[in-house]
Amino acid sequence: MTLTTFNPEEHPHRRLNPLTGEWVLVSPHRAKRPWQGALETTQTEKRPPHDPSCYLCAGNTRVNGEQNPKYTNTYVFDNDFRALLNLPSSLEASSEQSLFQVAQVQGTCRVVCFSPDHSKSLAELSTEEIQQVIHTWQEELKDLSQKYQWVQIFENKGSSMGCSNPHPHGQIWASDFLPNEASKEDLQQAHYYQKHQKVLLLEYAQEELQRAERVVFEEEHWLVVVPYWATWPYETLVLPKKRQIPHLNDLEVDEQESLARVLKQLYVCYDNLFETSFPYSMGWHGSPWAKANNVWQVHAHFYPPLLRSATVKKFMVGFEMLAESQRDLTAEQAAQRLRSLSLVHYSERSL
Repeated sequence: MTLTTFNPEEHPHRRLNPLTGEWVLVSPHRAKRPWQGALETTQTEKRPPHDPSCYLCAGNTRVNGEQNPKYTNTYVFDNDFRALLNLPSSLEASSEQSLFQVAQVQGTCRVVCFSPDHSKSLAELSTEEIQQVIHTWQEELKDLSQKYQWVQIFENKGSSMGCSNPHPHGQIWASDFLPNEASKEDLQQAHYYQKHQKVLLLEYAQEELQRAERVVFEEEHWLVVVPYWATWPYETLVLPKKRQIPHLNDLEVDEQESLARVLKQLYVCYDNLFETSFPYSMGWHGSPWAKANNVWQVHAHFYPPLLRSATVKKFMVGFEMLAESQRDLTAEQAAQRLRSLSLVHYSERSL
């Protein structure tokens, strides 16, 4: 039997995610198949800077009857429909032998309005305005981490990612437990440090810089890559490249400014890919504040669903739900596509 020379851009293979210990199936040959499935709708109408019917706009009344202040920068408030509540009860965790275990949880959820301008996403805000968003994330992280073990900062952008309000905003959920994804990353980073006496993601950043094939772009202190183990078509990882930084709150001033610049570039890059307001879910992972900091490296995950165009997205169904994650486009192909894009927002180029 004649062996075929392996080509990662043509042949199916698996890649290991060292942050979770899980594998992803890569099937690049499937990108050639015709698409006759569902098509997403794209945002075509321009939103006004202020929408009187929007619950998040400055000065408007929310669904619970409370009125937003006439804020001029970022604005944070407790979510009116919190998934986590700070309500102590007499519930005790069930026995480890039980097949029906239950455990009490406490926490809170907050909404972060990035800007009073209803019409603009983060891609359309200035670098200075994005820096204010980062500062707000840091303030909330410092406040909530005094009481809760895990503080999850995230943003769902676009209706295809379940966002119910187009006003530019994100969320913060704080919990007294370590969630599944955080637990996996905590365990894997600790194992790597124990084995190599090095920080996993700091080593990974240096390796990616040397190889260059998955680097989208870099800033003075930060690196954006399509990770080797990426699951979503144009998934990216934002991480420090020079030193270990366990938390967002450990950033020096120049590192915070560098982060604002790199995020601005990434937001614009995403919108320019298919010339649409690009949907995604993103979030920050950093060391749980109750644990030692010698293994963790702060980083942001961006998980965008669009695959072929502004109207064709990746669906996680079938094999992905029942077996393991699978992707068609290789990480290297995705990085090259993102790397080639202009960093001037497409809406500004037409002016």
